[in-house]
Amino acid sequence: MSRILIANRGEIAVRVIRACAQNGHTSVAVYADQDATALHAQLADIAIALPGTTAAQTYLNIEAIVAAAKTAGADAVHPGYGFLSENADFAAAVEDAGLIFIGPTPESITTLGDKVTARQLAVSVGAPLAPGIDRPLKDAAEVEDFAREHGLPIIIKAAHGGGGRGMKIVRDLAEVAGAFESATREAIEAFGRPECFVEKFLEHPRHVEVQVVGDGQGRVVAVGDRDCSAQRRNQKLVEEAPAPNLTADQRERLQRSAEAICAEVDYRGAGTVEFLLAADGTMTFLEVNTRLQVEHPVTEAVTGVDLVTEQFRIAFGEGLSLSATPEVRGHAIELRINAEDPGRGFLPTPGRIEALTVPGGPGVRWDSGVRAGDTVQPAFDSLFAKLIVHGPDRATAIARTITAASELEVAGPATVLPASLAILRHPAFAGEVIGIDTQWIESELLPEFAPQDRPAPAAAEGLTRLEIEIDGRMTTIGLPDALLTALGSAGGGAVAGGGAAGSNGADDPDGSADGSTAVSAPVPGSLVDFLVDDGAEVAEGDEVAVLSAMKMETRVSAPAAGTLKHVASVGDVVSVGEAIARIR
Repeated sequence: MSRILIANRGEIAVRVIRACAQNGHTSVAVYADQDATALHAQLADIAIALPGTTAAQTYLNIEAIVAAAKTAGADAVHPGYGFLSENADFAAAVEDAGLIFIGPTPESITTLGDKVTARQLAVSVGAPLAPGIDRPLKDAAEVEDFAREHGLPIIIKAAHGGGGRGMKIVRDLAEVAGAFESATREAIEAFGRPECFVEKFLEHPRHVEVQVVGDGQGRVVAVGDRDCSAQRRNQKLVEEAPAPNLTADQRERLQRSAEAICAEVDYRGAGTVEFLLAADGTMTFLEVNTRLQVEHPVTEAVTGVDLVTEQFRIAFGEGLSLSATPEVRGHAIELRINAEDPGRGFLPTPGRIEALTVPGGPGVRWDSGVRAGDTVQPAFDSLFAKLIVHGPDRATAIARTITAASELEVAGPATVLPASLAILRHPAFAGEVIGIDTQWIESELLPEFAPQDRPAPAAAEGLTRLEIEIDGRMTTIGLPDALLTALGSAGGGAVAGGGAAGSNGADDPDGSADGSTAVSAPVPGSLVDFLVDDGAEVAEGDEVAVLSAMKMETRVSAPAAGTLKHVASVGDVVSVGEAIARIR
């Protein structure tokens, strides 16, 4: 039996915790202050606090996570996906501490996880590639020069990480500088690294990927392929396996190319090689994700391979259970359940889940990090659950998924479910010939969605830590801020750590008293930049500020014309509807 620390949160932490239980391992969870009562912290055998409320303080804090692993007496660390899962420094720190990293070697992560060097490796094994700059960019001027040479559109990408963060499509040369700055900011926030590169953007491609596992000694097996073309904001929304409408030759080429790329670095563990498939059949290498993927359950459903268990086997020296690509059985579809409102351009809508009805039926699987009463936290990703449905064929899988999605009820935050159901029912998705691509949702489907009711802003769920003496020994306890606020209110006074954030003029939200109009935050998050100087003139519709919410940037437009006056400051955390500026 091994003791495994899961350096993550939410549904992926729950997924790994359950795999630990099934394989006889002891699970160790870590949690930020607002996750103290989260499902993953309660299901694990051991739970250790990572004091703080931001990703940088907690789930991106290498020193704190390694210290927690040592405190728990862990033998190994599973990184999940996102956060530090593709960080070579983290993998090295885990191994330097004498622990097993359940994932690739730091060297493999550096080579494959860096999209620039991965492109160079793909060239060496003969994978087709779109034109690009195969090194980190120095500045926006380099991007402008590339665009002039190769034409628009182009795409700026974070060199580290994935999940659509740090990716900006540019169709106008005047937008290059802003897109480069935005991609760099998102890359730092999501992955802790600023490096970006640029390549020619292919319009309307399908996104097809291959799941691989490697034993770390040169043997790599493609477990299967998936289609993840249904995306918004460059992030996947609906995934399916196997990828439909591929010829036998295309499938063979994709799978063998993926194996060859990863075998070059003696890949260890689970990983994904992603490709773009153009309408004319051209396949272009995209990137390698050196971790487990959000959509891994659809591959598990059609192959019978437990990919987390396979990760355990490889990490603990038992080798692969597979000798070749397994036979596919039926078809599977996954819906990501995100707290976002399609009717408002997929704006994040974190909040408390007042009620939750989970579907059932043949072939239905529910992977979740929340229960009724939990809060989808604004500081982290908007994904809080996944619905996976399997059927004997694609038509049956789609029908079962529609039934299950229609049964699913989430009261509180707006969710992407209306968009998911629209996708499943659309002939372009459900027809015999797949007619969607990675831009299809935003270009074709987005105007159809109506805004949903917005949840009330979530109350702060931080902890205030106090030193207290128990049985003659000093120890630290954490008390919820909401409890301290309630105690302070009951006593007629304020309690340190429990006060509410400033209202920035909440007593006069529309500015009617002084004739000004509030520029309100459309999402809760951090104010990362003002795009217009204090005192400048703006026109209605001008973009005036940038908010970061759930690791994605959202631009805020002026609701009226006039003179802009900054109210909030860069770095402030604001609530939905809170005034960040005023226009007179």
